[in-house]
Amino acid sequence: MFSVIFPGQGSQLVGMGKDFYDKHILVQDLFKEADDTLGFSLSNLIINGPKEDLNLTENTQPAIFLISYSIFKLVKEEFNINLNKANFFAGHSLGEYSALASAGALSFSDTLKILKIRGKAMQSSVPKGVGGMVAVLGSEIETIENFINENKNKYECYIANDNSVGQIVLSGNIEDLEKMMVDLKSANIKNIKLPVSAPFHCKLMNKATLIMKEEIAKLNFEKPKNILISNVTGKEIVNYSEFKDLLVQQIESRVRWRESVLLMINKGVNQFIEIGPGKVLSGLIKRIDRNVKVDAINTEEDIKLINVNE
Repeated sequence: MFSVIFPGQGSQLVGMGKDFYDKHILVQDLFKEADDTLGFSLSNLIINGPKEDLNLTENTQPAIFLISYSIFKLVKEEFNINLNKANFFAGHSLGEYSALASAGALSFSDTLKILKIRGKAMQSSVPKGVGGMVAVLGSEIETIENFINENKNKYECYIANDNSVGQIVLSGNIEDLEKMMVDLKSANIKNIKLPVSAPFHCKLMNKATLIMKEEIAKLNFEKPKNILISNVTGKEIVNYSEFKDLLVQQIESRVRWRESVLLMINKGVNQFIEIGPGKVLSGLIKRIDRNVKVDAINTEEDIKLINVNE
């Protein structure tokens, strides 16, 4: 059994997907459609940069989706590997939108447009320099939950991502995070401030939630070809009528990636195929369970090596 997974923000790189773009008309057509849909040259930004503009959340989100979706379509249509035979689809944060589009639940153009709005809303929800994120390494989720609870009168921090065994990401106001970092260090808990300008996946994103609730309500979802796993619950989405509510909740909710991966493994999945730039999710899955097979697709050679376990 296999699952297809899609990365989130942080996997972007100037020049990502260029090899596919140079060689395949299918990819060129998707890039052109994205440019026409968004009204600016996202394709030029992806291929040529500058990095500073690509790293703006409102550009990063549609850009990563475009690469993920292009690779998905290429693998399926030109290399004849039917990824829709996967037992599950899952994505990390914005990657959930890549999963929805690839499963046929949301159109390509609607996904591009909503991610542009989502990125802008998330970036503007908190003034630049006010919020941030911190990675905590080598600790169990229960330890950090208890730590936050025990210190709730000193500062307000939130678990944004439960990524893997020993990798948890916190969000909050910069002042609160800096106080917590000192206390974590005193408790011999390793932590690193992340180079992001907003505190994603916590209640400080409330302004973005209000915008997204209104925008997501306008979307039309179809029944997906694959079973999707929700970031919010870490479980299967049983009824596709739940998509709208879950995507709204996702803005402020913890990304339950470790739980999502464990659920798929416990359901019998022994192979994961990462579709999109980089290998971030592949690394996380290896930390969760070293016994499962993980493939990341970034080149044509990667595609040729794919052998799915149905």
